[in-house]
Amino acid sequence: MLQISERGLQMPASPIRKLAPLSDAAKARGVKVYHLNIGQPDLPSPQVALDAIRSIDRTTLEYSPSDGFRFFRENLVNYYAKFNIHLLPEEIIVTAGGSEAVLYAFMACLNPGDEIIVPEPAYANYMAFAVSAGAIIKTIPTSIDNGFKLPEIEKFEALIHSKTKGILICNPNNPTGYVYTAEEMEQIRLLVKKHNLYLFSDEVYREFIYSDAPYISACHLKDIEENVVLIDSVSKRYSECGIRIGCLITKNKKLHDTVMKFCQARLSPPLIGQIAANASLQENGVYMQQNFDEYKSRRDFLIERLNKIPGVYSPQPEGAFYTLASLPVDDTDAFCAWCLSDFRYENQTVFMAPASGFYVTPGLGKNEVRIAYVLNKEDLNNALIVLEKALEAYNKK
Repeated sequence: MLQISERGLQMPASPIRKLAPLSDAAKARGVKVYHLNIGQPDLPSPQVALDAIRSIDRTTLEYSPSDGFRFFRENLVNYYAKFNIHLLPEEIIVTAGGSEAVLYAFMACLNPGDEIIVPEPAYANYMAFAVSAGAIIKTIPTSIDNGFKLPEIEKFEALIHSKTKGILICNPNNPTGYVYTAEEMEQIRLLVKKHNLYLFSDEVYREFIYSDAPYISACHLKDIEENVVLIDSVSKRYSECGIRIGCLITKNKKLHDTVMKFCQARLSPPLIGQIAANASLQENGVYMQQNFDEYKSRRDFLIERLNKIPGVYSPQPEGAFYTLASLPVDDTDAFCAWCLSDFRYENQTVFMAPASGFYVTPGLGKNEVRIAYVLNKEDLNNALIVLEKALEAYNKK
């Protein structure tokens, strides 16, 4: 009998997409489904990007260099300089989205059996990328009760041993919306320096910090420049998920050259995507400010309304466009599936991501969901009405 690989068997299903068949079936029956499950922005992409795609005059859609077009990387240098991140084009590798950047970072830095420390809850695909690289994720649990702040440094230290090779953070965080403080970033810096670890830092939501807290990039941390691997993507800030453009940034020349081997094996990042992403860098700031204001307004509306639903609690997220909320149910995997398969309110239902898929530790997140506020406020309001009605019906079963 043909066998599936152990790697394939260990690969986790996406908690964000695994309920999609139930959603599709509901929509096929004519049910209106409000998608709060996935970080697909509904705001328009920059007009300059759309115009750039429409005006492509190439006669051949050729390979680009394996590390991306130099003109794009040069323009990215100017973009990062606005955030006090100073780079050379040679320190930027263009990837097929931030996902490929994470995967190649793991493949280049980690041997099978090596461990990385990740605060949980965490973006679920980190676990999938670790499985792909044969690496092991060790988690540091954070709690909704204190807004998902990092635990004491001693808890990190307790996990570090000879197989520990790195720490992975997402700042601002997906799925919690948490923004790491200066003190927390310094705590991480000290750990990385003391134990000579890699620091993988996913910073794709840097434009969306709603508090007065400063944006502190891993690239701002002193004396660990060679240890930092910055992960980025245009998907969220420019509403360009489909063009699949991200980048991996490192000042570590040996690591850069190693990542390039993987890039050369996959030939090149998307040509048309780079054209659109490069054009997006020309937006004059009005586009980003409008998006920022819209997401902040949605956040404020969502959190206020969520916390008025009996038994529901969400801390106020400081960044990104997600929140984790606790619901008055024992098992949100079952509840979210039931909402799609069995529940209707005025022929509407809601699609949320069960939070258990964002945790590694068994049993955590069983009464939590991740909600992405990527719908306009009218739809958000309708979705929250449906959620409240669903909770009432579910708890009467």
